[in-house]
Amino acid sequence: MATLLYRLGRFSFRRRGRIAALWLLLLTLLGVGAATLMGPTSDKFSMPGTESQRALDDLDRQFPQAGGATGAIVLAAPEGGKLDPAAVAPLVKEAAGIDGVTAAMDPFQTGSVSRDGRYALIQVQFDKAADEVTDEQKSAYAAVGADAEGLRVEHGGEVMGGEVEIGSTEALGVLVAAVVLVVTFGSLVAAGMTLLNALIGVAVGMAGLFSLTSVIELTSTAPVLALMLGLAVGIDYSLFITSRYRQYLAEGLKPEEAAGRATGTAGSAVVFAGATVVIALAGLSVVGIPFLSVMGLAAAGTVAVAVLVALTLLPAFLSFAGKKILPRKQRQADGHTAEDGTAAEGFGFAWGRLVAKLRVPFLVVGILGLGALTLPAQDMRIALPDAGTAAEGSPAREAYDLTSEGFGEGFNGRLIAVVNGDDAQSTGAAAEKATALIKDTDGILAVAPPQLNEQGTTALLAVIPEAGPTAVATEDAVHDIRDRVADVEGADIALTGATALGIDVSEKLADALPVYLLLVVGLSILLLMLVFRSVLVPLKAALGFLLTVGATFGITVAIFQEGHLAGLVGVDTPGPLVSFLPILLIGILFGLAMDYEVFLVSRMREDFVHGADPQAAMVSGMGHNARVVTAAALIMTSVFGGFVLMDDPIIKSIGFALAVGVVVDAFVVRMALVPAVMSLLGRAAWWLPGPVDKALPDLDIEGEKLNRQLAAETRDETPVPV
Repeated sequence: MATLLYRLGRFSFRRRGRIAALWLLLLTLLGVGAATLMGPTSDKFSMPGTESQRALDDLDRQFPQAGGATGAIVLAAPEGGKLDPAAVAPLVKEAAGIDGVTAAMDPFQTGSVSRDGRYALIQVQFDKAADEVTDEQKSAYAAVGADAEGLRVEHGGEVMGGEVEIGSTEALGVLVAAVVLVVTFGSLVAAGMTLLNALIGVAVGMAGLFSLTSVIELTSTAPVLALMLGLAVGIDYSLFITSRYRQYLAEGLKPEEAAGRATGTAGSAVVFAGATVVIALAGLSVVGIPFLSVMGLAAAGTVAVAVLVALTLLPAFLSFAGKKILPRKQRQADGHTAEDGTAAEGFGFAWGRLVAKLRVPFLVVGILGLGALTLPAQDMRIALPDAGTAAEGSPAREAYDLTSEGFGEGFNGRLIAVVNGDDAQSTGAAAEKATALIKDTDGILAVAPPQLNEQGTTALLAVIPEAGPTAVATEDAVHDIRDRVADVEGADIALTGATALGIDVSEKLADALPVYLLLVVGLSILLLMLVFRSVLVPLKAALGFLLTVGATFGITVAIFQEGHLAGLVGVDTPGPLVSFLPILLIGILFGLAMDYEVFLVSRMREDFVHGADPQAAMVSGMGHNARVVTAAALIMTSVFGGFVLMDDPIIKSIGFALAVGVVVDAFVVRMALVPAVMSLLGRAAWWLPGPVDKALPDLDIEGEKLNRQLAAETRDETPVPV
C-alpha cells in the first residue's frame, strides 16, 4: 500500500495544476447539482417491523385522512379568566382554511378544554406527512391567532418540526482548529493550506450529499453529522500528512520526494484510519433501521471524500506552497534542522519516559478513573426527543409547556390505538372493548370516543397518558395496553403515534447495541492484527476503546440525563439521551480511536522493526507523534464542540459526546494507557504466532517495504568508484 500511495503522492505533486483543476471542477459540478436537485430533509423516523410502524402503514391505506401530520394550537386566557367559545371559533375557522388542512376541531365540541375553562386545544389534521408540509403551510399554521386579543396562542405538534440549520456557531470550531494549526506548524501557509484542503473536501462531500436528497430521504440530522465528521477528519488527515512532509523536508529530502514519502507512510495510516471510520459508519446498516443507515452512509461518504482529498489534492497544494510550508527560521536554514529544533528532547519524548517509569500508577489511576466515570451509564435511558427538551423559547417548547400547564404532560404524548376489522360491526365491537381495557390501564388518563373511516372498518382511539412522552410510566403503559388488547377478538389492534413509535425505536436500538458493539470490537481486533501483526496490541486497543465508550456514556448521562452541570452546555431540561446516540457514538468513536492508535503505535512498530529496543521504540513513537496527535485531538474536540452551541438537542448531545469521547480517548487512553501497556508488555507486545503471521497479508502501513525499495534504488544509482 505504501508504495502505491508513494507513487500517487509524487504524481499529484508533479501534476499539481491538473489535480487542483479536477477537484475544483468536481466541486463546481456537484455544487450546481446540489443547487438544482436538492430536496427537503425529513424528521420522520420510520421503523419497519414494529407495531407502531405497522399501524401507521395501515392508516395510510385504510384511513388516509388521519395519516397526515397533526398540529395542536394551545390557547390560554389571562390568569383568572375563561375562554369564550365565540372568541375561539374564528381561530378554528382560520386553521381549517389553511391549504392542506383536512380538519380543525373546535375544542368546545371535542371536550379539549381544561376544567377551569382557561386552556383549550385545537387539534389540526393535515393531509400530508410532516416532511411534506410546505413552508408556506407551516407559516400559515404558525400565524393562526396572531391577531387574537387577550389570548395566549402557541403552536405545537408534528407539523412544527423543522430542519436543523447550520449557523455561525460551527464556525467557532473551525476558527479554533485554525489557531491550533498555526501553533502546531508555526506557519500561516501550512495552517491555511491544511485547512483549505479539508474545507474543499467537506464542500465536495456535502455538495454530493445534497445532490442526492432528491432521490434519497435524509433525516435533518444526517447532513449536520456528515459536516461534523467531514470537517474533523478532513483537518486531521491533512495535518498528519503535512506534518510528515515537513519532517522529511527537515531531513533534507527534495520536496517531491518528501511529498511521495509522506503520502506513502502517513497516507497509509490515513487510508487505514479512514477505512475504519467508513466501515464502522456503514456498519450501522446492519442494525436494519433505515434512518440510521442513511445517517451512517452519508457521514461515511464525506469521510471517504476527505481521505481522497488528503491523498491527492494535498500533495498538489504542497507543490504550490513549496518551502513556505516550513517556518521562516527553517527556510532560512535551508530546512536542514530538526522540525522544531528540539524534537530529540521535546515534550513527547519526556512524556514517554515518564509513562515508562510510572507505568503501573498510570494504569491503575487511568483504569479506575475511567471506570468511575462509567458508573452513571448503568442508569442510561434512551428515547426519541420530544418538544419538552427543545430549547426554551422555541415555539415547540412554548406549546409543550403551555399544554402541560393546562392539561398535564400526558397531553403532549398522545397515543393512537388503531382498530382494523373486516366489517363495521366487528370493528365497532372491538373498539368498544378496547376502550374499556385501555381506560382501566394504569398510567392512562383518558380515551377519546372512536373515530371511524367511511367504511367503518378502521377506528382510531386517542389515548392520553398521565405522564410525558419519554417518562418511564408512559413506556410501561404502552406495554400494558398492548398486552391487554392482544386478546380482543374480531379486529386487529395496534398502538401507534409519535410516543409509541419513539418507544419502539428506542427498544430496537437498545437491543441492537450489544450486537453492534461486539461487531465493532471484533472488527477492531482483526484490523489492528493486520496492521501491527500482533495479538496483544489489538486486544489492548479494543479494551481501551471500551473504556473510552464507557466513560463517554457516563459523562453524557450525568449531564444530559441527570442534569449535573447541564447549564454549562446549554441544556435547559435534562432527559433521556436521543435513542440513536449510543450506537452512533460507538461507530464514530471506534473509527476515531483507531486513528490515534495507528498514528501512535505505527511509529513504535516502525522503530521496533528497524531494531530498536521495545522501550526505546515506545518512547520514540510518543516523541515523534505526541505533538501531532495532541493537535489532532484538539482540532477534533474544537470542531465537535462547536456543535454543542447549537439549540437543537440532538445535535448538541452528539457534538458533546463526540468531543468528550475524543478527549478521553486521545489524552487518557492513547497518550497515557497505551504507552504504559506497551512499556509493560515490552517485546511480548509484538508477538504473533507463526501460522497466523504467514496467513495475514502484509499491508505495510509503516512503509517498511517502501523504505527498503527506496534504499535499494539509491544503492543502484550510486556510481561505482573507478
